[in-house]
Amino acid sequence: MRKPRIYLDTSAISFVIADDSPDFQGVTIDFFENYASRYDLFVSDMVLLEIENHPDPVARLRLKSVVSENQIATLPRDQDFEVRQLAFRYVEKGVVPPNKMEDALHAAYATVHEMDFLLSWNFKHLANIRKEARFLAVNVEEGCLHSLRLASPMEVLDE
Repeated sequence: MRKPRIYLDTSAISFVIADDSPDFQGVTIDFFENYASRYDLFVSDMVLLEIENHPDPVARLRLKSVVSENQIATLPRDQDFEVRQLAFRYVEKGVVPPNKMEDALHAAYATVHEMDFLLSWNFKHLANIRKEARFLAVNVEEGCLHSLRLASPMEVLDE
């Protein structure tokens, strides 16, 4: 049986260092320490670039270590054209505001690469059921019939 595939947006990783949000930080650390091995984890080059651009070198190193220690794979770039087209459709249809194109791209990466989950702590634009339904509607219009769940790291913990 294959492991569920999870696309992690930057927030799903960066909350490991979010000292100002101890509850979310604790859940994120728990996810990586106790649950991540149950999934095949993926990020896009965009997530890696956002990590690379973190202003604090110590934090940047910690985030890079989360990626390497958890064997988080980088999605191939062979479908970037389709990803960008779908992201623009999300914006065009009003699912994501134009100034949040990164969020549209995260959802498009996860959809085009047929992830089971997109994990995010971004409740406004990604990890909420109303947005999930709106993304799905655009996906169906575009012929993407793979079901993608939008969730927070808390929602994939069990036991």
